[in-house]
Amino acid sequence: MITKRIIPCLDVKNGRVVKGVNFLGLADVSSPVSLARFYSDNGADELVFYDITASAEGRALFTDILTETASKVFIPLTVGGGINTLEDFDRVLKCGADKVSVNSGAIKNPDLVLQAAKKYGDQCVVLSADIKRVEGEFRVFAKGGREDTGMEAISWIKRCVSNGAGEIVVNSIDTDGVKRGFDIEMLSAVCDAVSVPVIASGGAGCIEDFVTLFNELPKVDAGLAASIFHFGEVSIKDLKERLKGANINVRI
Repeated sequence: MITKRIIPCLDVKNGRVVKGVNFLGLADVSSPVSLARFYSDNGADELVFYDITASAEGRALFTDILTETASKVFIPLTVGGGINTLEDFDRVLKCGADKVSVNSGAIKNPDLVLQAAKKYGDQCVVLSADIKRVEGEFRVFAKGGREDTGMEAISWIKRCVSNGAGEIVVNSIDTDGVKRGFDIEMLSAVCDAVSVPVIASGGAGCIEDFVTLFNELPKVDAGLAASIFHFGEVSIKDLKERLKGANINVRI
């Protein structure tokens, strides 16, 4: 049985971890360096580090903060934000990232996923898809959820996987920060469409939301969350003990 992963997410703006609701109303949380070290020491399976305004501001990701963060963690680190070229992949990997997450950059240049997969391997390329319902359709958004691309999400994800994306992070804008549970409908559609690992993001409000996620969607490989971990509402240790008690395989 595949071990399910628990992944805290560090949304970083101006060198600080922030969190909002539906991708809006950002509040300061902590230093990414200290928070990353805390999660690394307290049972997280992986970490995700997003420079959430890099694409919207048209700049490169902050490498100094990333380098310091990467030096403090001993679990896999996925990094995204402002990834538009192979040079961006290279720079982030040299800062200590294990995997690189791409969203807006792949929308602007669909060949980027293919090029990166060929150069660094499928396992290194993570497609981060920010998805929102628009007129009954799952729609892909760019620039940190600010811009509707007009593209239907499931066909876009399938295209990127065929180009070499080795993992998909499904960010539901509709449920982000709302804390009423993961977007089961959206995640189910993605899981049915691809065979690569799928990470659920957006909506976790309590431990039982993870139990529901993994029970209802056995194909989902990992649950990603931010605020419930950042603000101490759920500890990873307690979460994993509950999952194990529910016969869901996790690394204790």
